[in-house]
Amino acid sequence: MKYASLFAVSWLLAGCATAAQDAVPVAVQAEAEAGAAAPVVEARPAPVPQPEARPPAPASVTDPALPLQQRIEAFVDYAVSTYGADPARVRAVLAQAEHKQSIIDAMNRPAEKVRTWAGYRPIFLNDKRIDAGVAFMAEHRDELERVSAASGVPAEYIVAIIGVETNYGRITGSYRVIDALYTLAFDYPKRAPFFAGELAQLFALDKAEGGIDLVALKGSYAGAMGWGQFMPSSYRLWGRDGDHDGKRDLLGDAEDVFASIANYFVVHGWQRGAPVVARADRSTGEVFAPDMPDPAYTLEELAQRGYTPAAGEPVVGAGEGATVFNFEGADGPEQWIGYRNFYVITRYNHSPMYAMAVHQLAQAIRAGAGAAGSNAGK
Repeated sequence: MKYASLFAVSWLLAGCATAAQDAVPVAVQAEAEAGAAAPVVEARPAPVPQPEARPPAPASVTDPALPLQQRIEAFVDYAVSTYGADPARVRAVLAQAEHKQSIIDAMNRPAEKVRTWAGYRPIFLNDKRIDAGVAFMAEHRDELERVSAASGVPAEYIVAIIGVETNYGRITGSYRVIDALYTLAFDYPKRAPFFAGELAQLFALDKAEGGIDLVALKGSYAGAMGWGQFMPSSYRLWGRDGDHDGKRDLLGDAEDVFASIANYFVVHGWQRGAPVVARADRSTGEVFAPDMPDPAYTLEELAQRGYTPAAGEPVVGAGEGATVFNFEGADGPEQWIGYRNFYVITRYNHSPMYAMAVHQLAQAIRAGAGAAGSNAGK
């Protein structure tokens, strides 16, 4: 679900289930000393499961050298041939779509690229948002516990995603989804294949679910919708009917939203009961900064580069995947080791700062919920 970086409040919120899937570099090596009786096998991280791919739109739709009307007609043909959309429906909806320059402007200034961790963290880690998360979790405790038990995704992480994305469903976006996807599909060349693909997925979702007012539907400037800010493809592929009423409503049905966020995590490789991240100590002056958040290293390899989990922090077993993140915090540099479950959070948004905000907000909500429960029993 990546490639849309979205914000629930103007440019402050980074968003959602919009990341494309990156290949995880995994190698299994067997080496033998000269004359040794048997090879020595080095444990390597297992590959992270990859979910179903979402095809980008073809060049006939996205090539900016082609006239706009020609690309629109090519899009209609693509949506019809790929997803069985009604061509009259597609044309009627697109005729009401509008180009919005504000969407292009917003896409060019994501908060993760202009803020350090010291400036990014307080947006989400503050008393107001934590207290609201504790209250939200208490309000929906039974539904959350059912989903968590079935999926293995802790309730506090489901709540934290909703807290970061939409401030617990309060701010789900003011842009018409059709305007967002139309603008990015036809007027944002560097990402047009992805967003034109999402525009086609919107019509596929409309066909599958029915009853969606595509012209009135609102969301983020990147076209994400509902409490969890799902892109159309994510909604269509991984949305779940949590309350078993025969519909998937990710715009306002709490149980459907919870089940869908949990399913998104599971599909992308969430490990039940496994740790997410550990604060690290660095024993060398050299900073190791991997290019991608993939958990492609073992703890032994990271230790060789000078990074080890700090005392009391969670660790994973030999051969389990991990990687390193270096943040500029309010009190100076911070080093963190991210495990596979941290990587899974980055599938919602590829920014490590986003994933860390979700993790720390989840921990704060869990602590607050525990304190509230203790006080209630007194």
